[in-house]
Amino acid sequence: MNKDTLMREIMALDFALADLKLYLDTHPNDEKTIELYNKVAAKGKELFNTYQSLYGPLIAETYTGSVGSWDWIESPWPWNKKEV
Repeated sequence: MNKDTLMREIMALDFALADLKLYLDTHPNDEKTIELYNKVAAKGKELFNTYQSLYGPLIAETYTGSVGSWDWIESPWPWNKKEV
């Protein structure tokens, strides 16, 4: 899966999780939806980790590349610094 396709998959899974969370807020005992939520969350985590291992961090909370100054905000963006 290339970089753009992987990012689109992550975004789609994030959207699905947001939708499932809203549904579960009003249907907390729906076991099938809970199972689906868990599967989507696991797949999203897998793709997120794959993306970060190939292309760099997507969020500041997982970024550990700064030395001496906070370079998260500098160009190129952290996920563009390491090209495969």
